[in-house]
Amino acid sequence: MGSPVFANEKYDGLKCNAIPSSSMPHPSTNALAWSVALFGRVRCQFKRPTRTLAYMLGAALLAACNSDDHQPSNATQPQHQSVLRRGLGGEPGSLDPAQAVDSFSGELLDDLYEGLIAESSNGELLPGVAESWTVDASGTQYSFQLRRDAKWSNGTAVTAQDFVKAWRRVLDPKGASPVADNLRVIRGADAIIHGRASPETLSASSPRDDLLVVNLEKPAPYFLQMLTHSSSFPIYSDAAAKSHDPKAWVSDGPYVLSSWIPGGTLHLLKNEHYWNRTQVSIGTVDYIPVSDENAEITQYRADQLDLTQGVPTAMLAVLRRDRPSEFHSAPLLGTAYYAFNLRRGPMKDNVALRQSLAMAIDRKLILQTLLPYGQQPAYGFLPPGTLHYDPQSWPWKTLSDEARIQEARRLYASAGYTAKKPLHLTLLFNTNTNIKQLAIAIAAMWKETLGIDTHLVDEEYRVFLQSRKDASRWDVLRFAWTGDYNDAGNFLDTLRTNSPNNDAGYTDGRYDAMLGEASNTMDTQKRQDLLQSAERLMLSDYPIMPIFFLSSHRLIKPYVKGEIANPLNRLYSKHLTVESH
Repeated sequence: MGSPVFANEKYDGLKCNAIPSSSMPHPSTNALAWSVALFGRVRCQFKRPTRTLAYMLGAALLAACNSDDHQPSNATQPQHQSVLRRGLGGEPGSLDPAQAVDSFSGELLDDLYEGLIAESSNGELLPGVAESWTVDASGTQYSFQLRRDAKWSNGTAVTAQDFVKAWRRVLDPKGASPVADNLRVIRGADAIIHGRASPETLSASSPRDDLLVVNLEKPAPYFLQMLTHSSSFPIYSDAAAKSHDPKAWVSDGPYVLSSWIPGGTLHLLKNEHYWNRTQVSIGTVDYIPVSDENAEITQYRADQLDLTQGVPTAMLAVLRRDRPSEFHSAPLLGTAYYAFNLRRGPMKDNVALRQSLAMAIDRKLILQTLLPYGQQPAYGFLPPGTLHYDPQSWPWKTLSDEARIQEARRLYASAGYTAKKPLHLTLLFNTNTNIKQLAIAIAAMWKETLGIDTHLVDEEYRVFLQSRKDASRWDVLRFAWTGDYNDAGNFLDTLRTNSPNNDAGYTDGRYDAMLGEASNTMDTQKRQDLLQSAERLMLSDYPIMPIFFLSSHRLIKPYVKGEIANPLNRLYSKHLTVESH
């Protein structure tokens, strides 16, 4: 699901209208000036004002322009080399493998648990709890031999039954797990998800404590990679998985949760019962939630963090210039998009209106100014680099700006809106400086091109996760999806009817049928063709508005070694070392 992060302050809502200006600098001559001018063309009114937008943007731009060599006077000395301090964009939504969907939770779970399959630093598959496995001739039956020395953090052996009960729990509709679709490929899973069969009918069994046998509905070449995702992790018990109390914590990964004060640091200690503990160099990992990316950079500069989860857009240029050895950027298998509310409101049953909004924004201009490093404009849902897939795109992708704007205005008028009768809509997003700037820019483009009045509402991430499920709270929703594993189905399944991630409420029997047929075929080329046809169909319906394909950005201290870029942006603490410094 994207890498959303927080900003320092929460605003209940703001309304933005474009203010005409006599001139705008071209982004190619001065991107920063263009951004300031664009934001200056948007008047924002907060429900409960605490600071003016001008002050907030001014502070962000000032921070971006400050010399990177200037260190706060209260800079602290680096801690002992066995301690790794990681910035986290916000508090994790859940540390329960059956409920975690956000990137904050994902980074922690990768340190706290281990599944059947592990990953190397660059994303290659390695034995995890399973020391070996075999696949039968049909490609549908997997037999996993578990390590005899795999232990829970309380010293109890990890058994095959621990995986069986964990997967049944994820699929049980009573738990409403948002990651249940990941296990749909296992025989019997679909019937369980839809309440047609009990969880006990899942075709995953444990003939012995150290042997797990799994039968799939059909061959799935991505199955082993899927097993690296937290949705497939084992659990010690239902109570242990639900508990966020360090005193009751039990996990099987390289680290255990030692302490967690809400709003404060999550303190992890090396799991002395982890089977591969001799290869884990770092004894303590502190995850420090920092709800504002600028504040995260301040802490990094003050030597209070060893690595960040992200980098503020406004600071990319200066950090890349001044700290090239510490600045890490790489393509990420993910897409940032806006979802349209198809359940109620003006977007429902109005394809022309949704298309006009998608065509009214200048993606290339946004990328040149706000997101200049590594991202690519998105005219389709599937990102480049998706295995065994040719990403699809809207046919108007190659139109000139003049032709694109002209068509957007024609569609807007045909949808029943004019300058005297403009569309009023609410755009909901989670609190984050970069996300807010993008929302303001898009609202300004909608206003300038179509005359739309956009009400912007940003919410703290955990609140946002609840609000996104309430269709009465928004017309347009900011979201992002990053691959749980590298397969086109992992993206397209999010828009399947009744998918827990289908916030738009998109439903089309033809789309569902194509995905269903693709999941049942053993012909690789036929599967690819079906999925590409499904994406084209979905794009023609405009349930979502892709904006750009993601890239990852981090700052990592020179004494932290072991980071290797990978398309899923997974950075396991067990792979890192902290040198004396």
